[in-house]
Amino acid sequence: MFYGKWMDAPLTHAEYDTPFGALHVFADAQGRVRASGFPDALSIAAHLPSALLEAGWSDSSLDHIEQAVSAWLAGDADALARVPVYQEGSAFRLRVWEAIRRVPGGTTMSYRDLAAAAGNPSAIRAAASACGLNATAPFVPCHRIVSSGAKVGQYGFGGPAIKAAMLTLEAGGTRSQIDQVLRTASALTAVPAGT
Repeated sequence: MFYGKWMDAPLTHAEYDTPFGALHVFADAQGRVRASGFPDALSIAAHLPSALLEAGWSDSSLDHIEQAVSAWLAGDADALARVPVYQEGSAFRLRVWEAIRRVPGGTTMSYRDLAAAAGNPSAIRAAASACGLNATAPFVPCHRIVSSGAKVGQYGFGGPAIKAAMLTLEAGGTRSQIDQVLRTASALTAVPAGT
C-alpha cells in the first residue's frame, strides 16, 4: 500500500505483532526509525516531519527492525535501543533522547536523573517534555522513565498499562505476567459504566 504523492516514497512502513498491540514503524532509506509506536499507523505517521509525511510511504519489510523486535520480545531488553533512529529537535532534546537510549533494559530512571544525564539537572520539566515529544518509542525507550517514587506514570504511546507491561517484559517477565499487568492496569484505568 502506498500513501502520498510519489511512487518513490522516502519511507517504509512495517507492522509487528507484540503483546502490547501492533507496533508501527516508519524508517527512512538509511534504515533509521523516524516514527514508531503502538496506536494505528496514521496516528504514528502524524509524528513525521511534514515533508516526509507529504512524500508518503510504502508498506514493506524492514529486516533489521524485525530482528530487533523479535530479539526484544525474546528477552534482549536492549535490542531496540541498538536500532538507528533519527529525530529532529533542540540540542537538549537530542541529549535527552540519547540519555534515554543509555538506560539499560530492565531498569528505570526518574525524570530528575534523566535531566542530569542530559547535562542540565534543573531541566526536569524540559526532560519530561522531551519524553512526551519522542516520536520513536520504544526505540528511544521513554517507557523506562518514571515519576518520582518510581511511579509508572503516563505513556503517550498506549497508556500506563502498556508502559508497565513493557517494563515487565524487560525485567524478564513471562507472557503470563505481562498479560496480567495489562489486565490489571487496564482495569484500574477503566471508566466505570454510566459515567
